[in-house]
This record gives sequence, C-alpha cells and structure tokens, in this order.
Amino acid sequence: MRLALEIVAAFVRARRALRRGPIDSAVASLRVIAEPTRGAGGAVSLEEARQLGRAVARTLSLIPGDTRCMSRSLVLTRLLARRGIPAKLVIGARAAPDFLAHAWVECDGQPVLSPGDGSFGRLVEL
Repeated sequence: MRLALEIVAAFVRARRALRRGPIDSAVASLRVIAEPTRGAGGAVSLEEARQLGRAVARTLSLIPGDTRCMSRSLVLTRLLARRGIPAKLVIGARAAPDFLAHAWVECDGQPVLSPGDGSFGRLVEL
C-alpha cells in the first residue's frame, strides 16, 4: 500500500513538472530528493528496478488519465532516484510505417520498462 501511494504521489508530481517546463527540467526536478530512502551509491539492483517498474505499470493502469510510457517512465525515474539507483530515461521514435514515439527507463544499460518492439531509434537520454 505504501508503494502504491508513493507511485500516485510521484505521478502527480510528474504531471505538475511537465506543465511547468520542458522535459529535461521535469526529469531533473523529479530526481531532486530531499531525503533518499537509501544512501546514494547503494548497490544497484537491476531486479529491484524491474520490480519497481512492474509496480509502476500495475498501479498506473488503475489511474484515470494519461498513464502511458512517458508517465510511467517519469514516475519510475522518481522512485529509482529516491532509492539511490541511477537510471536513464530514454526517448525514442520511429518514422515508418507511421511516426511513433516511445519512452522507457534503463538501469545499467538494461531496460527496466519495455523499450518497445526494437524499432525505436534513440533520440535523447535524460
């Protein structure tokens, strides 16, 4: 229950951050943590990051509104930062057959949220 509340709070914070400025500023503000739940530099656990990713996807699927890839990625970025786990938010796109953009999170170069079907070229890493 505590994790679900943390996810919802991070979702609200991410939506506010996106309304206030560009995506890079939103990501930076989500990474600013007054009191991490674990010291920075703690052991990076890809499995823990993936478990958090699954929890974010499950929880946000129950919330009305836009909870697709960008929202999930921003929320997961916030949760990982709170735990001292370094991660990159990646935004990619493909042009054909139709233009489509996608966002996901990577930890230690490994996807934590789905990077899609492999057809997305990386545009930016934040």
